[in-house]
Amino acid sequence: MLRYMTAGESHGPALVGILDGMPAGLRVDVDSMNRQLTARQGGHGRGGRMKIESDAVEILAGIRGGSTLGSPIAIAIRNRDYENVRALMDPLTGSGPAITKPRPGHADYAGALKYRHRDLRNVLERASARETAMRVALGELSRQYLGVFGVTVVSYVIQIGDVAAGAVRQMPDSTVISRSPVRCLDPDAESEMVRAIDAAKAAGDTLGGVFEILVSGMPVGVGGNRQPYERLDARLAAALMSIQTAKAVEVGEGIASGDYTGSRWHDAFEKRGTHIARTSNRAGGIEGGMSNGEDLLLRARLKPLATLMKPLQSVDLSSGEAAPAAIVRSDVCSVPAAAVIGEAMVCLELAQAFSEKYGGDSVEELLEHFHASQAGAAQVFPAPSNTSPDASPT
Repeated sequence: MLRYMTAGESHGPALVGILDGMPAGLRVDVDSMNRQLTARQGGHGRGGRMKIESDAVEILAGIRGGSTLGSPIAIAIRNRDYENVRALMDPLTGSGPAITKPRPGHADYAGALKYRHRDLRNVLERASARETAMRVALGELSRQYLGVFGVTVVSYVIQIGDVAAGAVRQMPDSTVISRSPVRCLDPDAESEMVRAIDAAKAAGDTLGGVFEILVSGMPVGVGGNRQPYERLDARLAAALMSIQTAKAVEVGEGIASGDYTGSRWHDAFEKRGTHIARTSNRAGGIEGGMSNGEDLLLRARLKPLATLMKPLQSVDLSSGEAAPAAIVRSDVCSVPAAAVIGEAMVCLELAQAFSEKYGGDSVEELLEHFHASQAGAAQVFPAPSNTSPDASPT
């Protein structure tokens, strides 16, 4: 069983994370982890915080000589901005003026009532998307685990505001994506997205959007249909919905599915040589809660960020009087960064599902289980021969 946990406040001393259940013998690429952290910090429309932080992982436990030990992996990411706000955020002595004007669309109000905080800073520090830096680090470790099975995970942006990009028809090159300031593969849409972000910034506003995740190399049968919580589509949707600005998740062409008849929408089977394949992939690679061997296709729709430089109306919780919402340093658009976070969440969830199906205490044992499972599945319906089933033996 693979599981993880994170801790840390946005402006606290550090973010910390533990990944438990990773098998022994996995070679760890720390440089790749740091590159993903850098990608999360990038994207047109990011705010001033990204100029302060220079995220890098610090391995504390579970790895020796560049390989996993099979014991829990512990990681830290230091917050450089902590030194600028130590008086506010010191774990033992931190104090300062209370924030009491909740932002519409943020966790401020609900969290204050849930935890009975009089200072909204005690809510927003953990609710901040800064926490996702650790998820990206743990997600990159999970991607390296998935690489053992030949699985590839890529994200890209397909919409910001009302600017939509053209459809992506095949697995894209991640280096091309990383060169785009908004992680978009459509050059014309990219330019329009940048202009839309600049216009929102000038107006003191924010923008949401949509990113897409494509997963290739999936075997058949990851996930399950025996219990609701085993369903791979439900698990991946929950993982993506855990991103702070996510408000909707789509698997394959799920939103359009209600517009079609079954005969037009479902992915028909066909024989290609000795293999069984599909004529389309509207299901997004998942049927009945299980991977069906096609690429996974997922989309997450993100709301605009809650902090506005021209704030919406709110109420000062300390006085009960009407007041503008609080202004806290934030971004204009975080959709490109959220795509990187989405990749991490999909990697984390898939790694858990793969661990449940093929798990072992070492990578060597893991591969034994995987290859045995693939060989066993191949024997269920052996490759068809050229002999007619009605032919009599000679």
